[in-house]
Amino acid sequence: MLKSVVRAVGAAVRISSATTTTARALPLSCPTLCSPSSATTRPFTRSLWMLSNNGASSTCRQTLFRSKVLNPSMSCGCGELHTEGDKAFGSFLSDEIKEEKKIQKNKTLPKMSGGWELEMNGTEAKLTRNVAGEKITVTFNVNNSIPPNFEEEIEQGQQKSAEDEPEIVSTPNFVVEITKQAAKHSLVFDCHFPEDEMSHGDGEEESDIFAIREVSFQPEGDSEWKETSYTLNTDSLDWALYDHLMDFLADRGVDNTFADELTELSTTIEHQEYIKFLEDLQGFVKCN
Repeated sequence: MLKSVVRAVGAAVRISSATTTTARALPLSCPTLCSPSSATTRPFTRSLWMLSNNGASSTCRQTLFRSKVLNPSMSCGCGELHTEGDKAFGSFLSDEIKEEKKIQKNKTLPKMSGGWELEMNGTEAKLTRNVAGEKITVTFNVNNSIPPNFEEEIEQGQQKSAEDEPEIVSTPNFVVEITKQAAKHSLVFDCHFPEDEMSHGDGEEESDIFAIREVSFQPEGDSEWKETSYTLNTDSLDWALYDHLMDFLADRGVDNTFADELTELSTTIEHQEYIKFLEDLQGFVKCN
């Protein structure tokens, strides 16, 4: 059931406001609140053109876009279109791939504590565990999981040194499905990482680093979210009920520690997928 839900949201555009709600678009991506120490991070290197100094950015752009498409180079004899721009593009991608691999912190995926089993399907990850007759499934997609605030800083012209560059943390929305053996319906939680830390009561020592957006009962094994099923939105929910829902998840292993490890896992997956995309793009651009 969760696969279709997450796939439907994989194409959704990340927005900076964590309070925006859309009908059944699970999950929408939200900016991270985690500190760099709470998850695996890496320097922000995805806008090398814009981060370059001394006019290198404009020079690089001019080099790439001055290619004469009407007069392509066909000297390779492969019969495919190859321009000077393609050559410059391939050279840029080669440098970018080397840089990303240089700063890659995890070559293998980190393990989740608590007995979670990981299953991957492209950019979609599924974590499962069984506890006393209950099956808990957590699904997330790393697409659109990078907060957009990094790009906003660059657009505002804030060039920083390598030491001061912002670090990337993947904070995807995730869906939790809890199934009981004797129940015909699964209890489904749509969770996300809000923009700011949320504290739901006075005197709490630790605030929650993730939040519940919606809760609903859905038919077990159904791949589609039923619009006819009542969905509880937590925006105007009584805090006491909300806290009980959070405790319900925590008792099943979905707590702050889980969320922290999930961001580390997601960050590693996202970085690996990014490098793979660059390699595939380079192979597509250059002559095979």
